Amino acid sequence: MKKINLYLIKSFIGPFLTSLIIVLFVLLMQFLWKFIDDLIGKGLSTLQVSELMIYSIARFVPLALPIAVLISSVMVIGKLGEDYELTAFQSSGISITKIMKPLFIIILLISLSSYLFSNYIMPIANFKGGSLLYDIKKKKPAVNIKEGIFYNDIEGYSIKIGSKEDNGKILTNLLIYDHTGNSGNKKVISAESGTMTITEDERYMELSLYNGTSYMEVDGVKQRRDSPHRKISFEKELIRFDLSSFNIKNSEMLYKGHYAMLNNTQLENSIDSLNRKLNEKETLINNRILDNYNYNPKRKHDYSKHNNIDNNKKMFTRAINKLRVLKSVSQSNANDINYKKMIIAKHKIEWHRKLSLSIACIVMFLIGAPLGSIVRKGGFSIPLLISILLFVIYYVISISGEKTAKDLSISPFEGMWIANLVFLPISIFLIYHALNNTRLPNIINFIKLKQ
Repeated sequence: MKKINLYLIKSFIGPFLTSLIIVLFVLLMQFLWKFIDDLIGKGLSTLQVSELMIYSIARFVPLALPIAVLISSVMVIGKLGEDYELTAFQSSGISITKIMKPLFIIILLISLSSYLFSNYIMPIANFKGGSLLYDIKKKKPAVNIKEGIFYNDIEGYSIKIGSKEDNGKILTNLLIYDHTGNSGNKKVISAESGTMTITEDERYMELSLYNGTSYMEVDGVKQRRDSPHRKISFEKELIRFDLSSFNIKNSEMLYKGHYAMLNNTQLENSIDSLNRKLNEKETLINNRILDNYNYNPKRKHDYSKHNNIDNNKKMFTRAINKLRVLKSVSQSNANDINYKKMIIAKHKIEWHRKLSLSIACIVMFLIGAPLGSIVRKGGFSIPLLISILLFVIYYVISISGEKTAKDLSISPFEGMWIANLVFLPISIFLIYHALNNTRLPNIINFIKLKQ
């Protein structure tokens, strides 16, 4: 039996590692497809791009493990059934549960490794990746400026560009609104092209403009339709932006305490702190409303004593205004409390994510192994097709649950575990059919015929 167990484990390890590498590669391509325009050809070094890719792969590992488990389990058990090895084992008195036992032990180790990786490695990868991306954007601001969209991260200025050259340094069709005087857009600058650099002390960003025009309202003139403007054309002009507000935080302080960069123990402490602040905020709001807008039913006012209609109107007007203020204050406080609850929910979601993805490895094995014994087909054809379909359904349910939990429509526990809870009965159903050597002809045979 030991030789059979070793044989099964060796048969599983190879397809599992291959599937894991393929899934990670696909997820990495998705990441590059999303950020390729901001990273490639912007003057970034190969080392910086490679580091971002490595940190991105680390973030994808917990998600890739359940997919790899599902593909490899369907593939291995299906291959055994296709080569009639599964039939030989069963005819020798070895049940499907004994065949799955050594593989299940491996899956438990993978599940535990997934949780440990999510809890201790992934927060560091998220921190390093986020810090590196922030430093790149800080040192190369052109990377962060999108084409056709106003860039407002520099206080007092709004910058819009038409396009960027391949190196990310040359900008074309620039439009800059200067509202540093807090009196509207009294100065507008347009230029055909420009280059953007950071000074050595990283205190200023220098923008060299070429072939442009500056429009400025003349001070001391009332705002009229025919108000005079000063128009200045230039071949080259240098604008220096103060980055003190932009660089107010370094990357470490910027991401310190972010829920995606905390392990579960830190998340629990953060959740307790946020709940305590939320309770204090609710108590403070209730006390303020009671103190300022409390209605005392014992205080009765006899309006008949006020025969003056004007006085009555003034009292009613003050009451209406007070109600309007109360409504506005209550709405503002409700929005603030709702925002704090959403932050707490995101922390709880991240806490449950680490556990749910590790348990998903077990659930996917309990689906893939019996499904492979039913399909009895190895290779990357049918197992890959079935695995992709199942995991797409799982992922859609998981994403929908997470989004609903972030909207506070359901609890974080329900949102992050709903996919596992939906697939668990499916695994029990498949295990039952695998133990009884029954088939699922309606779908499986149809797929076989197509092959």
